[in-house]
Amino acid sequence: MRASSSRRKGSTERFKLFAPLAKGVAVCYTLTMRKSGVIYVKTCAGCQSMEGKVILKAGREKPVRNRHPWVFSGAIGRVEGRVEDGDLVRVTDSRGGYLATGYLNRRSQIAVRLLTWDPDEEVDSDFWRARLARARQGRTPLEQDPATDAYRLVHAEADGLPGLVVDRYGDWLVVQCLTLGMAQRRDELLSILADPASTPSPPAGIYARDDANVRKKEGLSLETGLLWGAEPPASLEILEQGRRFLVDLRTGHKTGFYLDQRDNRLKASDYSAGADVLNVFAYSGGFGVYAVQAGARSVVNVDTSTDALSLAERNLALNGCEPQELVVGDAFQVLRDYRDRGRSFDLVILDPPKFATSQSQVRDASRGYKDINLLALRLLRPGGHLVTFSCSGLVSADLFQKIVFGASVDAGRDVQILEWLAQGSDHPVLLTFPESAYLKGLICRVW
Repeated sequence: MRASSSRRKGSTERFKLFAPLAKGVAVCYTLTMRKSGVIYVKTCAGCQSMEGKVILKAGREKPVRNRHPWVFSGAIGRVEGRVEDGDLVRVTDSRGGYLATGYLNRRSQIAVRLLTWDPDEEVDSDFWRARLARARQGRTPLEQDPATDAYRLVHAEADGLPGLVVDRYGDWLVVQCLTLGMAQRRDELLSILADPASTPSPPAGIYARDDANVRKKEGLSLETGLLWGAEPPASLEILEQGRRFLVDLRTGHKTGFYLDQRDNRLKASDYSAGADVLNVFAYSGGFGVYAVQAGARSVVNVDTSTDALSLAERNLALNGCEPQELVVGDAFQVLRDYRDRGRSFDLVILDPPKFATSQSQVRDASRGYKDINLLALRLLRPGGHLVTFSCSGLVSADLFQKIVFGASVDAGRDVQILEWLAQGSDHPVLLTFPESAYLKGLICRVW
C-alpha cells in the first residue's frame, strides 16, 4: 500500500491510500483528520475501475441516445462483468456500441442512472467537483441576492447528479441521497460541499434528510442526522425575498421548507391587496405572510397540523403581521363547512401535498384535485382569483388544467387562466428529462 498526503489551509490534513483489491481494481481511501480528533474515512467509489457492462435489448437504446438519464430494468438484455449494485457501468446497445456511463442498482426498477454520455469522461473526484460547481454556478443570482438565503443548490437529474438533492438554508446545507449510487458516494460529495475552496460561503453544517420513501425502492433505509459540522438550531431563521421564516431542518416537510414555491408566493401576492384570502394546505404560512404584506384584508390559514400552524403564527409575527385566523382541520371538510355556511373569499390558494406517488394512484389523485378545486370555486366571489397547484409529477400540466376545467363546469363558473405557474429557477427542468417538471399551477379569475 502506498500513501500520499497533502496539506490545505486550516487544520485539515488529507491522506490518500491506494490499495490494490483485485486485478484491474484499485480503490482510493481518503482519511480526513481534524483538531477535534475525529477521523473520517471514506472510499472514493468514483475511482473504481469499471468492469461492468450493461447491454440493452435491441431497439431499446433510443431514450439513452436522447440523453434521458434513466435506464429501466425492462430495457436491459444482460449485465456482464464483476459488478455490484452501486458500481459504475458502461451501457451499450445490443451490438456493444457505447452509449453512456452510470451507476447500477438491480433492486430498482430504474436499474441504471446515467451520468455521462462521453466514453472518455472519467467519473472520479474531478467529475463530482465539476458537476457540483456547475450546479452552484447556475444559482449565482440567488447566492448573490442579499434578500434570499434559502434555495435549492442541486436538483438531482436536472443538474446531472441523479439521486442527489442539496438545499441551502442560510449557513446550513441539507442533503438527500435518494439512490444507492449517490448514497455510496455521499462522503466524497460531502468533502466537496464542505471544502472552502469549492464555495465562497462554506456551510456551518451539513444535515441529512434521507427520510424520503423513494429510498425504499433503492433498498435503502430511512435516516436523518448530522453529517458534518455543527447541528442546525431547532428553528432556523431564513430569508426569502426579504421575508423572514423559521424552518425546521430536522423534521419539517421536504427538507424544511417549500423552496420551489418562492416565486409563486410573490406572484400570488399580486392578487392579495384588499382581498379576503383563504390559504389552504398552509403549512408554515408562506403564502399567508406574502398576502398580508401585500395588503390583504384578512387571511385564513388552513392545515391539518397544529405544529405547522403554530409555526405559521410565529412566521406572521416575525414579519410584523397582525394575527390571522388559523384553522386546524381536514382541508376538504373545512371548505365544505365554509360552503354550507355561505362563507366567501376574494382569493383562494390551494397548495396540496402530492396526491399521486405511483401511476396506479393518478385516477384517485385526479378526483381529489377536482374535488378540492370545485369546493374552492364555490367559495369565490365573482371576479375573485384561484391560485391552484399540483406537485404530483405523474399528473401532467395538461391533465391538471383539464381537471380544473372539469371543476369549473361542475361549479357553473366562468374561469379564465391568467398565469401558468411552475417551480422556481433553482429547480430547473432538463429538456431531456421531462420528469424534472413536477410542480404546475394556475392563477385563474373566476366569474
